[in-house]
Amino acid sequence: MSDSLDVEISPHSESFIQHFGEMGSRWGINRTVGQMCALLVVTEKPLNADQIGAALHISRSNVSMGLKELQSWNLLRAVTVAGDRKDYFTTPDDVWEMARTLIEERRKREIDPTLSMLRSVLLQEQATGEDSYALNKMNDMHDLIELLVSWLNEMQTLKSQRLMKLLKLGSGVNKILDLTDRVSGRS
Repeated sequence: MSDSLDVEISPHSESFIQHFGEMGSRWGINRTVGQMCALLVVTEKPLNADQIGAALHISRSNVSMGLKELQSWNLLRAVTVAGDRKDYFTTPDDVWEMARTLIEERRKREIDPTLSMLRSVLLQEQATGEDSYALNKMNDMHDLIELLVSWLNEMQTLKSQRLMKLLKLGSGVNKILDLTDRVSGRS
């Protein structure tokens, strides 16, 4: 790879990168990290930190912090380029792999702590009447989240093609459930 800092960004890619930057704050990451991730997704060849900074017009320190953040989310792969001592970075080629990684990381950061807190509260000595309503709601929430986590874990094990088929079923799943209800005699 040449030492050139020039990274060609098409207008389509530029729109994508800008949008990911704006969406980053809604997803719990800052704009720069979102833009860096998007840049690496749409760039065919791995990029080094200097190229990322030049392409996005951001400082080297912002690039370093952003790379660390993307690594903490397991969304970044460091690769070596023959004849170059710099570190180069890319994202997984498979968008399904990226989605699985994001889901897993969000589960660890957001859902697991909530489940732990709910378990802790529910394992404490049962409170008196005034807390019974709240505890029942917390128990319902715990059970719902446990069911969703169980379902997510199952979905994470599916191969990408099978998961795609499942997602394409959409409301067809409801028709299948209606059919199974009729066969089992339930309404």
